[in-house]
This record gives sequence, structure tokens and C-alpha cells, in this order.
Amino acid sequence: MIRNVPSKTDERTESLRNAIEHRATWMGLLIDEAKKKGLDTSFAHAAIRRCGVFHGMNKFPRTDDMAEFAPAFANEESKKVFEMELIRNDDRHLHIDFHYCPLVAAWIKAGLPLEDMPELCDIAMEGDRGIVSTYDKFSFTLGKTIAKGDDVCEIRIDKVEN
Repeated sequence: MIRNVPSKTDERTESLRNAIEHRATWMGLLIDEAKKKGLDTSFAHAAIRRCGVFHGMNKFPRTDDMAEFAPAFANEESKKVFEMELIRNDDRHLHIDFHYCPLVAAWIKAGLPLEDMPELCDIAMEGDRGIVSTYDKFSFTLGKTIAKGDDVCEIRIDKVEN
């Protein structure tokens, strides 16, 4: 069972959540139609990762400094939208628990099968993986996810020595 209940919030945050839900609906329905046609979903993983790489190269600071990267990745609006809790935020680690996921909310509203949620989530997370892949000194780990029925999504970005 997936529990994904948002907290009451302000109008701006609701508007951003709705925009994310709209895009997640597109993504989920496209993948659902592809699966119905017997297509392998690897195309979706590659496309979303490519999008993440594009954003990593063009919308995020080009730095090896976690203190500079962290507020760009976990900005104030994103913190509200995803109900982010900064578990660890220092010069080597950005560990975040997300307590709400508008993507999962959209997929449920669209009537997509609950058993597809983990794969849809994994595809969507290619965006974050793509962003972090543009940083030679950062690694990305996805732990628990709301899409798998966990209470939180665990995002762990760590500074590594190459």
C-alpha cells in the first residue's frame, strides 16, 4: 500500500505540485502505452537521464563544493513541494528524505497500476541521477521510496574522491 498524503500548504506550493503532477501524468501514460505495445522501457530511462544531464550542465552551479550545490538541488520551493527533510547537509553530504511525492500522486490519480509505481519512480529518478552524474566528485544513492510503499524517499548525495 502506498501512503502519500501531502501536508496542507500555500497556494504557490500547490501550483507547483499541480505542474509536476501534470508532467508526471504525461510520463506515466506514455510509458503505460509503450508497455501495452510491448516496448521495452529502457528508452524512458535513457531519455529522463539525458534530461537530468542537460539540467545538471545548464541549470546547476558547476562546482565541486557541496555547500554551493545543495541549495540549488534542495531549493526552498522544492523543499515545500516534496516536503523535504534535510537529514544531513554539510561539506561532504546532502542527505534528504522526501515525505511527499507529487509524481506518485499523479500516477495514482491516473489509475496506473500500483505494481508499476516502483518502475515509474526509478525512471523519474534518472533525472536526479543524470544531474548528479555531471559532477565528478558527487555520487547519488536512492534508498527507500514512496513508490515502493515506504514512508519516505531517501536521496543521498555524497562527495567522493576520484
